[in-house]
Amino acid sequence: MLGFGFSSGLPFALLIGTLNAWLGEVGIKLATIGVLSWIGLSYSFKFLWAPLVDRLPLPVLERLGRRRSWILLCQIVLTAGFGGLALTNPVAAIGPFAVLAFIAAFASATQDIAIDAWRIDVADEQSSVELLSAISQFGYRIASIVGGALALMLAARMSWPAVFALMAVVMAAIMLVTLAAPDTPRGELGQLHETLGAVGELRPNARAALLFVVLASWTWAVVTVGSFMIRVLSPAPGSAKPPSVAEFTKGSGPWIVVATVVVPFVMAAIANGLKTRGRYVLAQAEGAPSAVRGIANHVYAALVAPLAELAQRLGAGVVVVMGFILTYALSYNLWSSFAFPFYLDHLHYTKDQVAFASKIFGIFMTMLGISLGGYLFARLGRFPTVLLGAILPAFGNLLYADLADGGHVIDAFARVTGIGFVADALGSDLRMTRLLLAICYENIATGIAGTAFVAYVSSVVSRRFTAIQYALLSSLTFLVGTLGRGVAGEAFDAYGYGPVFRAMALAGVVSVSFVVFEWARVARIERRAAKQA
Repeated sequence: MLGFGFSSGLPFALLIGTLNAWLGEVGIKLATIGVLSWIGLSYSFKFLWAPLVDRLPLPVLERLGRRRSWILLCQIVLTAGFGGLALTNPVAAIGPFAVLAFIAAFASATQDIAIDAWRIDVADEQSSVELLSAISQFGYRIASIVGGALALMLAARMSWPAVFALMAVVMAAIMLVTLAAPDTPRGELGQLHETLGAVGELRPNARAALLFVVLASWTWAVVTVGSFMIRVLSPAPGSAKPPSVAEFTKGSGPWIVVATVVVPFVMAAIANGLKTRGRYVLAQAEGAPSAVRGIANHVYAALVAPLAELAQRLGAGVVVVMGFILTYALSYNLWSSFAFPFYLDHLHYTKDQVAFASKIFGIFMTMLGISLGGYLFARLGRFPTVLLGAILPAFGNLLYADLADGGHVIDAFARVTGIGFVADALGSDLRMTRLLLAICYENIATGIAGTAFVAYVSSVVSRRFTAIQYALLSSLTFLVGTLGRGVAGEAFDAYGYGPVFRAMALAGVVSVSFVVFEWARVARIERRAAKQA
């Protein structure tokens, strides 16, 4: 589990963070980096192909086991992907470079699906799923240091292609862990088919129609985003004006959210309505399904049934819940892909300084924030902690705006509190103290926010669909932020870091508003339940 946690964390650290440091150093525009960061949508949409990973036996590799076969395949693709990035010049061939990065991100997200399933499958009394999850996070954090801090330190001493070639070797070495790992046999899907084939459930043709609309809307969204990325990263020869990320996000962004969030929930509501009215439902139980219908049942159970249960249980409150989830991490998700270009190219810190501050000191501050979030949750309760998690990161953006403008407020804070004198005594200069203070606040704030969000989503999901609903809702958290990074990159190029950071702080008002609405909704339900009791 430690090795698999490392294998999961290394690609994410390299592709979503370190890769942007490389691009920023060689002069790639921030708008382009913002568009390229959309490869992170692979992690947001991974539940779409999770049924395929769960059901499809791989030729030849299947003998390794249903989970290990997929994990090994993904590790092979990731090793090749990192090697391909090492052999590609992003300045001369940003299009092929982006394709390789997307393939690697897709393989990384797919590996996460298989590793998450493996962790649940192999858990037993001696190695509980809670213990395995903790060990997995430990491996993930080690990989964040290797793919972040160590990679930056190496890049200060060798070329970026050499760094990614070395990471390809590390990824290849992890395959030994996969070959030595245990696995579990494939389970039977009889219970799933029996449930969907029971009297009163929707007929197969009705389920197929609803599933077709959901898959069509998701396909349109993915194709739309992918084709725009291709136009930006590989412009047609002789084109006068490159495509505008801001115009695309303004024109297509809302429709992408509609296609990926609203349409599936509407189909889920229609499914509930048909069953309630007794229309297009089975009058008698179905027999054993065909192979095609069996796969369709699995996809329906993964994509539509969990949403139908959520929509039925929450009613109109599902609008507030989805608004909460889509906007909660907005104020810090928008700029995460630009952290390394900001530190290295705008503020001119060295790679070693950024590696220590962001990927060593910063990870410990994140762990402190996670611990503090758990303490606040126990002492203050769920929604006060969730509200703090929405407010604190917004002020972090104001802190970074001050850092971009020279750090006058941070310097004053360091003098008043005496932190500056302590830093001097420890050998840290004023510039490094500024960076450490900003990262300290941001990582503690986002650690608290992350803990609060996990607790909130865990309270919303149904026990019947725990894994699927949690994967879906947690993935949607990054949807708006990931799409918005393209606009953020263009805005950084046009207006500079300070003004854009202040604008991002205002985005926190939206998430705070949804927290207040959700708090009021839950409190109203609890009061009603108390009166009934």
